[in-house]
Amino acid sequence: MFQSIIGKNGTESPEPVKAEVTGCVPEWLQGTLLRNGPGLFKVGDTEYNHWFDGMALIHSFTFKDGEVYYRSKFLRSDTFKKNTQANKIVVSEFGTMIYPDPCKNIFSKAFSYLLAAIPDFTDNNLINIIRYGEDYYASSEVNYMNQIDPMTLDVIGKMNYRNHISLNMATSHPHYDDEGNTYNMGTALMRFGTPNYVIFKVPVNASDKEHKKPALRKVKQVCNIPCRSTLFPSYFHSFGMTENYIIFVEQPFKLDILRLATAIFRSINWASCLKYDKEDITLIHLVDKKTGKAVSTKFYTDALVVFHHINAYEDDDHVVFDMITYKDSNLYEMFYLANLRKETHEFIESHKDNFSPPICQRFVLPLTVDKDTPKGTNLVRLKDTTAKAVMQRDGSLYCLPDTIFEGLELPRMNYKFNGKKYRYFYGSRVEWTPHPNKIGKGDIVTRKYIEWTEEDCYPSEPVFVATPGAVEEDDGVILSSVVSLNPKKSPFMLVLNAKTFEEIARASIDASIHMDLHGHFIPTQSTN
Repeated sequence: MFQSIIGKNGTESPEPVKAEVTGCVPEWLQGTLLRNGPGLFKVGDTEYNHWFDGMALIHSFTFKDGEVYYRSKFLRSDTFKKNTQANKIVVSEFGTMIYPDPCKNIFSKAFSYLLAAIPDFTDNNLINIIRYGEDYYASSEVNYMNQIDPMTLDVIGKMNYRNHISLNMATSHPHYDDEGNTYNMGTALMRFGTPNYVIFKVPVNASDKEHKKPALRKVKQVCNIPCRSTLFPSYFHSFGMTENYIIFVEQPFKLDILRLATAIFRSINWASCLKYDKEDITLIHLVDKKTGKAVSTKFYTDALVVFHHINAYEDDDHVVFDMITYKDSNLYEMFYLANLRKETHEFIESHKDNFSPPICQRFVLPLTVDKDTPKGTNLVRLKDTTAKAVMQRDGSLYCLPDTIFEGLELPRMNYKFNGKKYRYFYGSRVEWTPHPNKIGKGDIVTRKYIEWTEEDCYPSEPVFVATPGAVEEDDGVILSSVVSLNPKKSPFMLVLNAKTFEEIARASIDASIHMDLHGHFIPTQSTN
């Protein structure tokens, strides 16, 4: 039954739909949960190859006085407009290359590839909803974003990072500090010189709605980190941040620039330009947020693949950071629609030998390093972790992680504890399929785990919302939109007690809801 909803076109509900609530939605829960993900996979007689290629369908769940209202709209990006007007897919996506692209002369497009090193990407922003100043954007990992009205879901305007800062790509997982400033990272692949990783900041007061000026006009570069390989920059999906530091993991999951620049001639997709080098090391960069200077100590670990950081904090002259790691890059391959549409037993059989489960691992970086420390010495002094940082002959530190959990992805937490010492995180349980059918809560101190599951149901990434005035870290609720395979059961918004994971309420919705990726909760009368 699961295969019946994979790659199926979603439908819009552009006007608010009032949900039928059972149980009791807390009166204090006031605001809108925006969620983003692929929702349109077929246009005319053409179809995307990969689940991450589908055109963005944004939906919102508004909580007001104990009631829940739902609406959804396809993101009216330039890509959406071109594809729907042509009644076929005419714009290339990461896993689906359109050759030739009729939107531009093939020779002029090829020439621009060779000049700029990477192509003019799609603006199909399907990964997340992010905030700069008081502006909200549908984002992916390229230089384009689409600003949206968080209430109506209409597109306000298209934004190009490159009009404000030299970037070709940027993450969809920024960080927000206690003042509301936004920090993010991107990669600059310019025509001349070595590629750089760029850390930047957008101040909380950057928006100017009266004059319709974008928040990005006030962007400030924090730091430039040169890529260790000119032709093979590292791919990254997120990064870590503490009160004083940025943590960037330069993994050996790399983008082949020459292959990317010539993809259209080879008739290959952009996804095939990502390569994992299991024989390489993973470098860990630690950057001072205030000075923009990288810590001089070289930190490294074994080859790994990471998409999502969980949290990071400082503790007794150490930086501690947790992230979800994989031993290879096979996860992306699993999301090709041809794979997802296999029957359950066939899917398991074809992936059992190369399925790498997500593993939550803790790394610890000592801030004070004496270069005269004997080789082989572990410099981690914290008592609550088995993570190590071992001195090498050249003065570098080889980091060995502490494994916390296995099988949780799409991590979320109480964001008031972002950059601070914390105990709990929430995530989607990944087992035999990349589409999880359970959500869970992990206790990092006790290493215990509790979960919510229901037959034939597929819950989204769990989002934590704190009770107003809460002191305890897990005092709040978990929100997750749930798609059911049972035709007699409507999709619903699930509300759980974050402490116990017991159901408080569910809001059943008489509308089509699609499986999605990430989201952002906007409290009423707040921009954070």
